[in-house]
Amino acid sequence: MSPARLPEGADSLPEGQGRRPKGAPLSLQRRLMLYLLLSAPLVWLMAVAVSVNRAQHDVNELFDSELIRLARQVQVMLVPAAGNAKAPAAVVRGAGIGEADLSDFAIAVWDAGGQLYLADREGGELPRRPGTAGFVSEQLHGELWRVYYLPSASGDWLVAAGQKAYERDELVYDLTISQVLPWLLVLPLLLAALAWAVRRALAPVVAIANDLEQRDAANLQPLPMQAAPAELTPLLHAINAQFARVDALLTRERRFTADAAHEMRTPLAVLRAQWDVVRRARDERERGEAQARFSAGLDRMDRLVTQMLALSRVDSRAAAAQTAPWEHEVDWPAVVEQAMSECLPLAERRRIEFACEWPPVPREALPLLGDAELLAVMLRNLLDNAARYAPPGTLVTVRFSRDRLEVENAGVALEPAELERLGERFRRPVGQQESGSGLGISIVQRIAALHGLAVRFGPREDGTGMKVVVRFAAAASS
Repeated sequence: MSPARLPEGADSLPEGQGRRPKGAPLSLQRRLMLYLLLSAPLVWLMAVAVSVNRAQHDVNELFDSELIRLARQVQVMLVPAAGNAKAPAAVVRGAGIGEADLSDFAIAVWDAGGQLYLADREGGELPRRPGTAGFVSEQLHGELWRVYYLPSASGDWLVAAGQKAYERDELVYDLTISQVLPWLLVLPLLLAALAWAVRRALAPVVAIANDLEQRDAANLQPLPMQAAPAELTPLLHAINAQFARVDALLTRERRFTADAAHEMRTPLAVLRAQWDVVRRARDERERGEAQARFSAGLDRMDRLVTQMLALSRVDSRAAAAQTAPWEHEVDWPAVVEQAMSECLPLAERRRIEFACEWPPVPREALPLLGDAELLAVMLRNLLDNAARYAPPGTLVTVRFSRDRLEVENAGVALEPAELERLGERFRRPVGQQESGSGLGISIVQRIAALHGLAVRFGPREDGTGMKVVVRFAAAASS
């Protein structure tokens, strides 16, 4: 694989563009290339070794069969000459042998007395081995021979047929080279094809990397998955899901910033004006009234900041709940105690009594898996609204049953148009004397939805006051 060319006039490329940082791990493409370039020749050599071994076995089998056949044919021809055992040895000479090299073969025959009866030019060198039958490896003049000994059934003759081992090895080498040489010449082309295939196979990865590298920080559009290979689909799903989470986080932060900038501008201006009035007050009565208005403005600012932080926390927890489901069952008595204790100063100021009704034993109060802290914030907002807008000296009741939670007061029933708009951020019903931020109902609805609950607002059974019902969303929709 040839190195990448540098642009003219450039000594090096920036780190991460066209060159690998020093000490960084190899890229996936380079790893695949390295593994293929090492494994392909290794597998090829193993295949050659197996081919040579099989060729050696086949050649030995072929020539061994020929030696056996030759020895048997010679033995058959010797049967009529059994009465002439003392005849002098005859030397067989080849005539018209063509391309054959008879010096690589040998044949010899001995009679029962050990007298050499028949031999060719090389056969006279073969050693006589009485009582031997089968193949034997012999060293003749520093060369290895493969010799087959065949004694006759009567014991009158011993026939030996031999062949140089080099003749067999030469044939094996010729066969192997004739098969291996074309593959050896094609091997560079094979490696080049493998390199091209690796680049083509990793082209989608490179395309994704280039797409991500060219994006700016604000571009969180999902990566296209239509033409992506199946192996990259889980990775693209994970990247797109992460993009969605980051986009939701940035949206929440932008919304929080915009809401804070919008809603805190007016209270800050009012506080500045009220502070100027406090500083310029000429008598104690005027200063006391200005200080009371200034304290009320601070309370409203404190409540606004608290509610906005609570809403931001709910939005953040909603994103985390998508990957980390609830695991703990809610302890409603502890939640009720926490919410009522936080609303107690308001209740005492307005002379509101809190009451809680539980289902009869052994029924369980709204069994639910969730975040007790968030549910305490939800119930606190419901109690805060109920106590803030109930007539002084009345009762606010929290009622639990198997499938719902209810909070009701004895205030003035809202018009249907106002009920429909409950939950809009920073919106409060016209004519309210109590301070507020207009975020409480929105927080309640977000926490309820986060736990699979639905919130419904309406008057009590007698048509007066306000009753809030929190129940499971599936039951509410049915």
